Amino acid sequence: MFKINENYLKLPGSYLFSTIAKKVNAYQAEHPDCKIIRLGIGDVTQPLAPAIITALHDAVEEMGDARTFHGYAPDLGYEFLRKAIAQNDYSDRGCDIQPDEIFVSDGAKCDSGNIQEIFSVDNKIAVCDPVYPVYVDTNVMAGRTGTYDPKTETWSDVIYMPCTAENGFAPQLPDETPDLIYLCFPNNPTGATITKAQLQEWVDYANRVGAVIIYDAAYEAYISEADVPHSIYECEGARTCAIELRSFSKNAGFTGVRLGFTVVPKDLKCGEVSLHSLWARRHGTKYNGAPYIVQKAGEAVYSAEGKEQLKKQVAYYMNNAKVIYHGLKDAGYTVSGGVNAPYIWLKTPDGMDSWAFFDFLLEKGNVVGTPGSGFGPSGEGYFRLTAFGSYENTVEAIERIKKL
Repeated sequence: MFKINENYLKLPGSYLFSTIAKKVNAYQAEHPDCKIIRLGIGDVTQPLAPAIITALHDAVEEMGDARTFHGYAPDLGYEFLRKAIAQNDYSDRGCDIQPDEIFVSDGAKCDSGNIQEIFSVDNKIAVCDPVYPVYVDTNVMAGRTGTYDPKTETWSDVIYMPCTAENGFAPQLPDETPDLIYLCFPNNPTGATITKAQLQEWVDYANRVGAVIIYDAAYEAYISEADVPHSIYECEGARTCAIELRSFSKNAGFTGVRLGFTVVPKDLKCGEVSLHSLWARRHGTKYNGAPYIVQKAGEAVYSAEGKEQLKKQVAYYMNNAKVIYHGLKDAGYTVSGGVNAPYIWLKTPDGMDSWAFFDFLLEKGNVVGTPGSGFGPSGEGYFRLTAFGSYENTVEAIERIKKL
């Protein structure tokens, strides 16, 4: 008789955003005439930039000609894209990252879940709390998190680093020593950031205790303040302790196109074993690469036209963030985020718990957000709204909330 991976049975409920979708769909079915405004999931709404569309069309034409047709992509991704990434995202910021240290994929979500495969099941992970659920759930699936306590909504073998209003929603160095540290800045869900000096403390700590930082920089394009690092490799010593995840979803609108990459420096080793080699082996064995058409579109992101067009798109979403932030402030809510990230983190009113506020907002305002408790126990009593909607819907949603 076959057996299953029983670690999957440990997962409480379904994935957060699947649960939200089911609740919203059920409400819509009961109220078909309601206009529901969705500011929950971080999905973009603006069309792809013209430079990207042109690149896609050109690549499609190439695929229709035997002389320019492309089959399987190289394991790491096409060199034209990796060179563009290395130059624009790293060299231009003073970071020493080479093209052959960049692994192109179909998105940061997949990589953030898959990267744990190259580490022993005995490693102890540390996560911010609240946290992007994928980091924890994929380690549960691997059998690395111990047992779940439904009362505290925590795992016995996970080190939680509370991110609260008292510490500016930025984690402190943990008392217990972790092996793997997940950091995401600008942060999802809180929208918080840390300075380069603060990030340097984490790099120094990881090198000192022999830990690896898995650094999710999916939202770096939204950084507006000068002292907020765009990459962990801006910090001295990061090449020996950090893996960085990047996405084209939020900076270029590729949520439906799918493209991302992971950086694994060759200096990052466990004894004499190179993590770069391990990830290359995993990547080559389990992955056939993002399509040529999509990688050509990714290259266009770094063109002069692409940069200018995407700068305007980012500004569009950050204007939405400003509308949400100030609108909620005016309505008497306690809010944060929305300055270097497209997320606004608000305290639920009147001591309401996160899911109760979700239901209240959906039923009374027909607005969808994300309950903070879905991101971890420290998220209880908070709520996330995204700036990725259209401007018109964002304004209408805030007006509805003000009237509640």
